[in-house]
Amino acid sequence: MKKLTKGNDAVAEAAIQAGCKAFFGYPITPQNEIPEYMSHRMPASGGVFVQAESEVAAINMVYGAASAGVRAMTSSASPGIALKQEGISYLCGANLPCLIVSVARCGPGLGGILPSQGDYFQATRGGGNGDYYTPVFAPSTIQEAWDLVFHSFDVADTYRTPVMLLMDGLLGQMKEPLEMVVRQPKIVEKPWATDGNVGKRARNIVTSINLSAEGLEAMNVARFKVYDQIRANEVMVENTVQDGDTLAIVAYGTPSRIVLNSLEDLAAQGVKAGLIRPISLFPYPYDVFQNLPDSVKDILVVELSMGQMLDDVKIGVAGKYPIHFYGRTGGSIFEPKEITAKALEIIKGRTK
Repeated sequence: MKKLTKGNDAVAEAAIQAGCKAFFGYPITPQNEIPEYMSHRMPASGGVFVQAESEVAAINMVYGAASAGVRAMTSSASPGIALKQEGISYLCGANLPCLIVSVARCGPGLGGILPSQGDYFQATRGGGNGDYYTPVFAPSTIQEAWDLVFHSFDVADTYRTPVMLLMDGLLGQMKEPLEMVVRQPKIVEKPWATDGNVGKRARNIVTSINLSAEGLEAMNVARFKVYDQIRANEVMVENTVQDGDTLAIVAYGTPSRIVLNSLEDLAAQGVKAGLIRPISLFPYPYDVFQNLPDSVKDILVVELSMGQMLDDVKIGVAGKYPIHFYGRTGGSIFEPKEITAKALEIIKGRTK
């Protein structure tokens, strides 16, 4: 049975059902419902909730809990995620699994609580110091957000890495019917954890510090071999482009839902087009652009930003197609007719 549920609440409950035992957060809109929900549900479910004194404190508390081997989580919004970046870098350096939920607002700077996709670089390029990435998943519906929480925790434990769930403020605040299907968490042994098993095994030390150039290089090389495994196994993409379509529109998250309405408008006008929706932003589905039907002539990238995912599309396309862009920023959300107009402009330009 489905229940009308707010996006932030869905993410919080999914985390609990996925076995999260420690949540550390700090208030910032538009994600405040997540820590609020956790504050009363975590103790009742046998977990721990702590409202930290700052975002910096919260991410370092996650480091501690993850080191002990429990499923740990934090959430925040754009400026708060920026403040957590040093801690995220430490988590990556120490190979610690956790879930980081980013409910993005518009920026730069303090910005506003309206939805945006201006945090794409922050999420996919490792916003802190050093050589690292975090797997990033971007839902487009509340149901998908629920499902991806389970998947994110499993990926985190499998590869010993922080994982980020990236949503915009609209998806966090809206309500949709949700079927709360509980999936059995993946059981991953954690012999590396500092879980107090004195005398039962060798002493464990969890750290990202290595003051030897050779030693630190070896740590980085080993971690990037894990990223190669993630690239090979964890790509997720929805692709509706079919033979006969002449235009592929690329969008993720909330904008991809708006694109669906635009595709209906275009079909009514005799224009054949399809959607490429990356679900994993890292690893990015580059290969999808090399396997499109021969009928495709152009790529249109649609974002609530000045063009950040655009760079990954360029890498994937590798000069094979002309790439066009349409974006809104500052919290302004485009309407389907705007995307339709841009698509018709592109098609009209082919005949010149």
